[in-house]
Amino acid sequence: MSIFQKNSDMTPFNISFAGAGRVGTALCKEMYQAGFNIDLIVSVSSEYGESLATSCNARWSSELIYPDHTDILIVAVPDQQLKEVLHKIVSGPETLVVHTAGSVGIDDFPERIKRKGVLYPLQTFSKDRKVNFKGLPFLIEASDEHSVAVLKLLAEKIGGRAEYADSEHRRMIHLAAVFICNFTNHMLTEGHDIASKAGFSFDLLEPLLNETISKALDIGPGRAQTGPAVRNDQVTIEKHLELLSFSPDMQKIYNEITRSIIQYDYRQSI
Repeated sequence: MSIFQKNSDMTPFNISFAGAGRVGTALCKEMYQAGFNIDLIVSVSSEYGESLATSCNARWSSELIYPDHTDILIVAVPDQQLKEVLHKIVSGPETLVVHTAGSVGIDDFPERIKRKGVLYPLQTFSKDRKVNFKGLPFLIEASDEHSVAVLKLLAEKIGGRAEYADSEHRRMIHLAAVFICNFTNHMLTEGHDIASKAGFSFDLLEPLLNETISKALDIGPGRAQTGPAVRNDQVTIEKHLELLSFSPDMQKIYNEITRSIIQYDYRQSI
């Protein structure tokens, strides 16, 4: 029976995974809790792979060979490994093979994989930290309308909301996510180090951090911008640069971000 002929309420999909890292683990456990059959976990690491397989009543293997009864194969590996893994996969002709990367297009699949798609969760994942999937955006794309419908159903069954995005637009959202998540977290790390150098705990900055994020969500980040750079307060800026004399790298970051803020037209956000 084809995946598209299955009644999702009567016959749960057979789902397998390639990768047992942060994304694969989170998705696998959530889908298992939602009632899907998890069949096979393939990973290089037997430690993580076997542990995940045990928790989801599945099998583990180190070989990228999947049985024909696999309905959906989710490839959740680091972006730099994805193309190689996709070309090594052996799966049935009816299997819908999808990857979870935001920056990799659907054209990166080998030609022999006919049913293919993307299930990109717009979230950051960490080990030993449970993500709330309720309302979580999943950007989806697939080779055909039936596969799009399947991925939409899959996202919704675990509490997420599906939104179609082709490869070009998904790459732009992934870029935005890098700024919002990865770059912001690096700024928090630098702020943590500066506070520590002054003898203060990072907890002291928690109310400021909470209000910064809350305000950006409430009124928009452009309207929420404050600080010496947006005022072009050169006296304060020079004092800050002098304080950062212990770290030329931090001085460079401060200079570049300050220049960007000064040059940005915040009036367009009002």
